[in-house]
Amino acid sequence: MSGSDRFGLGWRTPLAEGLLTHLEQLDVLEVVAEDWLVRPRVEWSALRRLARHVPVQVHGVSLGAASTVRVSPARLDRLAALIGYVEPEAWSEHLAFVRGGGLEIGHLAAPPRCAATLEGLARNIARARAVVGCAPLLENVASLIDPPGSHCDETDWTVDVIEATGCELLLDLHNLHANATNFAFDAQAFLDTIPLERVGTIHIAGGRWVGRVLDDHLHAVPDVVFSLLTRLAARARHPLTVILERDGAFHGIEPLLGELDRARQAVAEGRAAHVVPAL
Repeated sequence: MSGSDRFGLGWRTPLAEGLLTHLEQLDVLEVVAEDWLVRPRVEWSALRRLARHVPVQVHGVSLGAASTVRVSPARLDRLAALIGYVEPEAWSEHLAFVRGGGLEIGHLAAPPRCAATLEGLARNIARARAVVGCAPLLENVASLIDPPGSHCDETDWTVDVIEATGCELLLDLHNLHANATNFAFDAQAFLDTIPLERVGTIHIAGGRWVGRVLDDHLHAVPDVVFSLLTRLAARARHPLTVILERDGAFHGIEPLLGELDRARQAVAEGRAAHVVPAL
């Protein structure tokens, strides 16, 4: 394995002062694309300057690529302009749909895991690659219901997505934990099955129990997610980029930096447990 594992946080305005103050403790920052698309160009310049000091990834939440509905050319054009100006190291989107029949859902909805969705996703990613200039990392999403009309399980779906799009994954371990709990499958077996060399970035986050696991990004990362991170690090042969997401209920930057330290420890434990297969 060459290179080093990296750890970072999502940029949120209430955390801005703390993030800038502790920038030396962060290897990467992630910004939500939609937070910047409508801002004036002078603020894009600030983001571009920040990207010269620390690697930045742009994370989209509204493209709706995992759908038979064609992604909006106007959305892609705005996204391409932002990415072209800021020059982040990578950009990402969700394996979700957010609109259909002219209606905006206002939510990242898990799509039916079926051939029609896969074909629509592949077409949309091809369009995104052509307009933006490179393909996004694709993030698995959490759901409270198993998508109706699905013809395969989440593990097979993830492998099919990688093959159909040629994209790398943004693997959200809390989303994986939520779905594994909500729909009774083995999250560790998922990690043992998918091609981990295609995992480009990892998200960790927290949620709460509402009769099922709700991924709300308002709580501390649970122990089970750190355990999944350790297992992933024990199997992966390439450097990992781990980003902690928190969208509210902020109590300063220190608790989040503490969670990042715990993520570093989880990865270090996995690396120490790694066994090279016999030739």
